[in-house]
Amino acid sequence: MQEPEYTETTSKETKIPDINTQAGSITKLQPPVQSQEEWLKYGQQISGFLGTLPNYLGNLFNQYKQPIVSVGLVITAIVTVKVLLAVLDSLNDIPLVAPTFELIGIGYSAWFVYRYLLKASTRQELTSEITTLKSQVVGKDS
Repeated sequence: MQEPEYTETTSKETKIPDINTQAGSITKLQPPVQSQEEWLKYGQQISGFLGTLPNYLGNLFNQYKQPIVSVGLVITAIVTVKVLLAVLDSLNDIPLVAPTFELIGIGYSAWFVYRYLLKASTRQELTSEITTLKSQVVGKDS
């Protein structure tokens, strides 16, 4: 391995020093000077904040309990729907499962039409069942 050759050039403004004169003179950066009291002050501030954090979060939850629960339920419903759609999509990729589900759906629809929609008496039975279910879910007299 050959050492690179350097030529000295002189000019009136600057002179480039020889590389051999700078060998071994590495300047080290000094760490920033901060007193121990400043670190203790920062530690006390952080400790005070972390000490009051549980009380603050408890008060925040008690004050905004209903909106927090509502937002949590909405997020849970969205995640549940996404997971359900992912499971159904993966089931559709399995051979013969999608056509089997279609046949089951067509069979159930045919049974429902035959059971509830062909005769007037069974349609009245269906409307009474729907009304009963609606009053159980929503409440009476609605």
